[in-house]
Amino acid sequence: MRGVEGALLALATALARSRRVFAMSTALGLTPLLSGCIVGYEKPHLGLEIPSKYQHGAGSPDAALPALDWWRGFRSGELTSLMEAAQANNLDIAIAIARIQQADAQARIAGSALLPVIDANFTARRSRPSQSASGGTTIRTGSIETSLYDANLSASYEIDFWGKNRANLLAAEENTVATRYDREVIALTTMATVANTYFQMLSAQDRLRIAHDNVAAASRVLALIRERLQAGTASQLDIAQQESVVATQRATIPAFEITLRQSMAQLAVLIGRAPEHVQVRGGSANAIRVPPISPGLPSDILRQRPDVREAEAQLASANYSVESARAAFFPNIALTGSRGFQSAALATLFGPGAWFYTMAASATQPVFDGFLLQGQFDLARGQQQEFLQNYRRAVLSAFSDVEQALIAVEQQARRERLQSEAVRSAREAFQLSEQRLREGTVDLITVLNTQQTLFQAQDTLAQVRLARLQALVSLFRALGGGWPPLDTNQPVSQ
Repeated sequence: MRGVEGALLALATALARSRRVFAMSTALGLTPLLSGCIVGYEKPHLGLEIPSKYQHGAGSPDAALPALDWWRGFRSGELTSLMEAAQANNLDIAIAIARIQQADAQARIAGSALLPVIDANFTARRSRPSQSASGGTTIRTGSIETSLYDANLSASYEIDFWGKNRANLLAAEENTVATRYDREVIALTTMATVANTYFQMLSAQDRLRIAHDNVAAASRVLALIRERLQAGTASQLDIAQQESVVATQRATIPAFEITLRQSMAQLAVLIGRAPEHVQVRGGSANAIRVPPISPGLPSDILRQRPDVREAEAQLASANYSVESARAAFFPNIALTGSRGFQSAALATLFGPGAWFYTMAASATQPVFDGFLLQGQFDLARGQQQEFLQNYRRAVLSAFSDVEQALIAVEQQARRERLQSEAVRSAREAFQLSEQRLREGTVDLITVLNTQQTLFQAQDTLAQVRLARLQALVSLFRALGGGWPPLDTNQPVSQ
């Protein structure tokens, strides 16, 4: 402490000898050199085993990660337009950007403690004491009104000798980094939601077309049965059964209409517009190209997933908060001073003898605070442990997300292939049964079974196609969606 006291004494002597008005601010600007150094943040040890490869996907160091605009791989111009509109106008992303601005402001607030506070003051005071003394006696003097004018600069600075303020600043800066990663998490989630919703709309359109086709096919069979009824080769029971099939197929149409229209309304919200002002054309999920994708290596997740990077930044912020709470146990060293002019007459305010200065140095050591500082330190340590476990969980969840998506992509592709074969077989069987029904060489039960099998197989294929596309979107999202490592020094923009 003798070195600190000597430095403070030397600073006070320099100020006392100075004749310039801004000497105080110049000296205080050098005081950060006295600040203590804080231990830099080191990436924590996860205590987790990082797999060398994924079980259900071939990865290599040369494997290409998803492109930044990964949705273009589906070769849908309308989907690309929706994605670009969501990036520009989505309100969840806009809210995340507002949080970044708040975090930046909080970092500036935290950093202000590392700089001196300098105020310029000017006061003019005129006073007149009471002329009545106690007991009603009146005292008369020659001049009872006085004036006092004061113009000065005052400065104060807390020497961050133990690194408390520096730790607070670093914690706030890491929090700004975390908010930027959070913006990327929200953007990635929004893009995945747009893609999934668009594919759900396409699937609803496909299922709607299939339902209309099935109604038409069932109506053809109903017409054939009515012809057979007139010929005396069918009964009224046969007519009732086929009418039930037609009605059942017609009853599925409103459900697909609901999904289609609600998906369009949801897409409008995702791109930041009112549903009444958005018209999505759509088409068919069968026209969507299935892009190839390589998962890369599991270690890529640690830098590629924005949620993992966000958890890491939150942990770094918690580490610096612990350093700040620890430094609060040590003495608080502060400098205060003022330099200016004071006079009883405005005309002589800046005269040779009107100047004055004051300088003070203080050190405050907490002795007993009802265990407040200890409680704050324990709180910071508990939060540090929470964010550490959250970081570990984020890493494990990232590995799990990729594995689950790879399994879904692989199995849904196989399922789509098998279901396509089932549809081809069911369609051939229905066509043959319909032809035999015209020829009168097949019973109605066979026709009913083949047409219901075809109707169900076609609808299932549309659902499987949707599941495969959404599995691909989940894989893109699990791999970070092509999100590049964030440069936290760049300004925020949409």
